[in-house]
Amino acid sequence: MNNYWIKLLFFLILNFAALGLGGLVTGDAVLGEWYQGLNKAPWTPPGWVFGAAWTTIMICFAFFMASILDWDKESRSIILIVYFSQLLLNYLWNPVFFSMHKTVIALLVISSLFFLVLWLFRMGMKQKGFPTAGLILPYIVWLVIAISLNAYVVINN
Repeated sequence: MNNYWIKLLFFLILNFAALGLGGLVTGDAVLGEWYQGLNKAPWTPPGWVFGAAWTTIMICFAFFMASILDWDKESRSIILIVYFSQLLLNYLWNPVFFSMHKTVIALLVISSLFFLVLWLFRMGMKQKGFPTAGLILPYIVWLVIAISLNAYVVINN
């Protein structure tokens, strides 16, 4: 197995592990009284869309990460720090929003996540150009939607 496929497998495992941990923390909170009682945005998608979107995003993101990690050692280290930081923020949003009910802090977390992903997109454009960087666009689009949903909850509850 060559280096690219090993990196791809590594990022697939990490991405889906983070999603799984986030799901464990969230548990049944989506069906819980607090979340169900929130005034949610009219454009809130049905529950199944979240699973489909995150699956697609994490697959594309794994391909993206496996593709951009061929820079020099220093640049690779920075990219990995940003990657693991976004993974942590992605995970943290769940307990902050669903368990702690801290919607403003959750909005700050997801906004920070957005800027880290934008930075990764910029690095992908710089290193590989649009075809590779384009793999991260579903993540960016979804984060814009998620930020709007979180902001709606902050403003209207």
